[in-house]
Amino acid sequence: MSNSEKHEQSQSKATESAIHCDFSKEMSYGDYLQLDKVLSSQQRLSGHHDEMLFIIIHQASELWMKLILHELEAARLLIQQNNLEPAFKMLARVSRIQQQLIQSWDVLSTLTPAEYMEFRNSLGRSSGFQSFQNRLIEFMLGGKQTKLLTVYEHQPELHQQLSQSLHEPSLYDAAIMALSLRGLEVDKQYLKRDWSQEYKENASVKAAWLTVYQDVERYWDLYELAEKLVDIDSRQQQWRFNHMVTVERIIGFKPGTGGSAGVEYLKHVVAQRYFPELWSLRTDL
Repeated sequence: MSNSEKHEQSQSKATESAIHCDFSKEMSYGDYLQLDKVLSSQQRLSGHHDEMLFIIIHQASELWMKLILHELEAARLLIQQNNLEPAFKMLARVSRIQQQLIQSWDVLSTLTPAEYMEFRNSLGRSSGFQSFQNRLIEFMLGGKQTKLLTVYEHQPELHQQLSQSLHEPSLYDAAIMALSLRGLEVDKQYLKRDWSQEYKENASVKAAWLTVYQDVERYWDLYELAEKLVDIDSRQQQWRFNHMVTVERIIGFKPGTGGSAGVEYLKHVVAQRYFPELWSLRTDL
């Protein structure tokens, strides 16, 4: 038998070994991932071909958001425990996930206005504005707005979950506490404030971060934490911008399906930054 024949036979046996397995009594790949539920959840209401794209993009985005929340919650706890280094990996992962969400708008933008109009009425009053996970991410980053809870009053469990998140310290609040624990001076009212209120820039917080950036060797871990937060803030801004451009490309300046102002609302929030001192200090360095 030639070497080539032996190699071909070896490959054939390896393939048989890989695919020949009886999973009748064992957990399979599909079982573990519950693919029967995941892949049967794309139900087009209009029957239009391109509605499948619309559904999958948004479902995939919600799965990525679930992972973002998983990472942010764990990172916040570590920062509150003054255990910064393990949190860095989690925050870096969030930035990578955000990049996936940013790129997803490129896929959705292949949907033309005429195609979207074929099934838009099937959405009823549903809207991405109602995404409770997106709200939880905003609350976690410090974008607290009590009035947004009214959207979820008809869903008591979600309303309770959002209300709890609203009244908890944000990721940035935890970072500011870390500054104080390291002996950097921060106004006391910013260490025990009303967490349900949107964060506003503070001179003492800026001064503390400025000290970190001016003495990187001494405060390396706080410096790295700050840059990880800037990464997340920057990606969030990119995600909003791509969202705005995609919506304008598909529906122009029409109101959103859920009654929001559509592009006008997105233009308003695109410049929002969650960690203002980490941006403003750059001018003073």
